[in-house]
Amino acid sequence: MLNWNSIIHFVTSGNPAPSKRVEKTEKEWEQQLTPEQFYVTRKHGTERSHSNDLCRSFDPGIYACVCCDNLLFDATEKFESGTGWPSFTQPIQENSIKYIKDVSYGMVRVETQCNVCDAHLGHVFPDGPEPSGLRYCMNGEALVKIKSN
Repeated sequence: MLNWNSIIHFVTSGNPAPSKRVEKTEKEWEQQLTPEQFYVTRKHGTERSHSNDLCRSFDPGIYACVCCDNLLFDATEKFESGTGWPSFTQPIQENSIKYIKDVSYGMVRVETQCNVCDAHLGHVFPDGPEPSGLRYCMNGEALVKIKSN
């Protein structure tokens, strides 16, 4: 199970190797994604809080990267954080997510990216529920829900 010390280790010492890589040109991403998805994932944008239906969905299933279908989170790790963005306590696999130090807007945060295609997903914070204490605060536009059978 990942915890905040694991995240800081990845930020300072390097991320786990991805299972594969998907690389496309900016034009190819722009053609594949909606304007909102492109803004969030490729331009490191943030959707408005409470604006995405995935924030209110707690049905079983798996969440994948909207850009490359890399599996990111299981719905069993999803929780209501009160922030207005889909929040999770753990990724589906340790190497699903890449962690980057983010010092924008006068803050120090940890950005999360898809480890397969470098899509901006959101940020991770050390204020989540136990036992991990993590809150992966994701943009719903960066995720696609795969329904379970």
